[in-house]
Amino acid sequence: MSYKRSFLMEERLADNRQRILKAARALVAEGGFNHASIAAVAASAGMSAGAIYRYFPSKSALFVEVLTSAIDHEIAILQAIVQGEGDVTARLRACVESFANRALEGPYLAYAFIAEPAEQEVDEARLLGRIRFGEVFKSLLIEGIEKREFPAQSIDIGAACIVGAFTEALVRPIAPRAKRDGRAELVEGIVAFCLRAVGAKIF
Repeated sequence: MSYKRSFLMEERLADNRQRILKAARALVAEGGFNHASIAAVAASAGMSAGAIYRYFPSKSALFVEVLTSAIDHEIAILQAIVQGEGDVTARLRACVESFANRALEGPYLAYAFIAEPAEQEVDEARLLGRIRFGEVFKSLLIEGIEKREFPAQSIDIGAACIVGAFTEALVRPIAPRAKRDGRAELVEGIVAFCLRAVGAKIF
């Protein structure tokens, strides 16, 4: 007869997994991936280091899940803006502003999210994240072209360039020990560039 875990056991395992992820995300937000060693994650989660490996086969696997969860959260925020009110140009502006402002508010997490040196698995997760962000902006570009707010253009290239522009422009400002002066001007500059890039009218 095959062994079946009880409901309570499954629930406890799921709770432990979430505790680990929550602890890892908090540590990354405080100081990046380097701040979130397995020992530090275990201590924060109230578990042994060995227990972490029962849920995640490696530190990279843990970081990939933290990153994927953060990407899911960001995309949900952007999709809510995309589906909101206002013309397409206003919603594109709001999407870029929203991402840039949150990155500057949580620079360590954003730097880990965008550019902190990490294992190959994490880099691959970042690439998938950028592709998923691109899908959000594709929907805006399609709508903007249909409504004649933007000129005809390559949807794939335009969306990829928007994502590349605002992520690359944030790398230096969110890097560890970077000065974070002129935030409003930085965000507005990123927004203006992205709008000009797709041919939106800026007043």
